Amino acid sequence: MALLINDACTACDACKPVCPNEAIAVGDPIYIIDPAKCTECVGAKDEPQCKLVCPADCIVVNPDCVETPEQLQEKYDGLHG
Repeated sequence: MALLINDACTACDACKPVCPNEAIAVGDPIYIIDPAKCTECVGAKDEPQCKLVCPADCIVVNPDCVETPEQLQEKYDGLHG
């Protein structure tokens, strides 16, 4: 599953630099996660780095983008292949 940033985002910029897939971008007024690039850090780290650093706890699972760990790994490989 891809992640998404909800309205509790404070636009602190903590998440953007830690994303290994460059899936996080500045939005207006909150940051956004591109579901085509988000692998929940599968392939790069053991857990989503953005969620670890987010002080607002505003990064949640995107219910519109359900994917298995295998699909997330395939996506990661495609992005970094």
